[in-house]
Amino acid sequence: MAARTVLVLGGGSGGIAAARRLRRRLPASDRVVLVDREPQHLFQPSLLWLLTGERTPAQIQRPLDRLTRRGIEVVHGTVTALDPAERLIQVDERALRGDALVVTLGAALAPEAIPGLADGGHNFYTLAGASSGRDALAAFRGGRVVVLTAAPAYKCPAAPYEAAMLVAAALRRRQVAAKVAMYAAEPGPMGTAGPEVSTAVRAMVESRGVRYFPNHQVTSVDPAGRRLTFANGTTASYDLLLYVPPHRAPAVIGEAGLAGASGWIEVDARTMATAHDGVFAIGDATAIPLPSGKMLPKAGVFAHRQGEIVADNIAAAWAGRPARAAFDGVGACFIETGDGRAGYGAGDFYATPMPRMRLRAPARWWHWGKVLFEKRWLAGL
Repeated sequence: MAARTVLVLGGGSGGIAAARRLRRRLPASDRVVLVDREPQHLFQPSLLWLLTGERTPAQIQRPLDRLTRRGIEVVHGTVTALDPAERLIQVDERALRGDALVVTLGAALAPEAIPGLADGGHNFYTLAGASSGRDALAAFRGGRVVVLTAAPAYKCPAAPYEAAMLVAAALRRRQVAAKVAMYAAEPGPMGTAGPEVSTAVRAMVESRGVRYFPNHQVTSVDPAGRRLTFANGTTASYDLLLYVPPHRAPAVIGEAGLAGASGWIEVDARTMATAHDGVFAIGDATAIPLPSGKMLPKAGVFAHRQGEIVADNIAAAWAGRPARAAFDGVGACFIETGDGRAGYGAGDFYATPMPRMRLRAPARWWHWGKVLFEKRWLAGL
């Protein structure tokens, strides 16, 4: 049989998990090609530790080209066009065609959607913004620090709350006279996980001296005056602003006709298949409705498992076997609270009528569990 090619579009956690699994499952004659615009893979959960000075950029990145040692071809470039019917993509000036596509292009960050936001603070969801935020925190000598979610839906739902607690802990260690406040566009932390988890996370945040203001949708930022304006008519001042920007699907997804009514790629909740034969989508670029009426959170733990499911099913189908692997909606995350402690939440997001979750109290072993996961993931590249 002629050799076949899988194109994996995106080198985040889901894309890498899919590519590695495909390489193990497929014959050596089949090609696994991973496409990403960045030469380095960034372990995004560690941006929080970069922000507080506990990591350097070099410690949380690895060259994607290391995957070539596993027999994975790596193509560096931007996906500028995508034809799902033909399974054809354009990477800068180069055209590539696959027998299967795994689309894991993530979410595009759009600080420009809020006037003044990009110039008013530091976007700690990027390497550059976490680095500049780290430098600003190191130079901070007192005042009001605001952690802001600029829209109610974003990837890594725990991360802004972790950031607020980690920043508060770092400033306490330095004995800086500072007040940390969090203004959230959403009505509560991690609302998709259910009201009990949301209430517990809020208690964690407030018990660590962070003032919490939910249902505050920012409409504009005045960088010169260091002032936030919200849709509810209130304003807030800050001396240092750390923010999570609005998210949107990458433009190429909409141009390819892959975006559904939500603006994201709609997929089968179990197989991650799209409406196009041989085209799958995983991770942050997708929208998966839950029985609760909310959407599955955008998180690396889900992208990772979805990538493995898709890889198993592609390999089975190409071998003439039934494609039976199914994503079950189970996920977990660590919640860093500062001072070397973390909580841990895990459960079934596909449960009815709403997710069944368990949140465990902050402890040192959960923090070290996250450290171990970081080290194992980066060592695997």
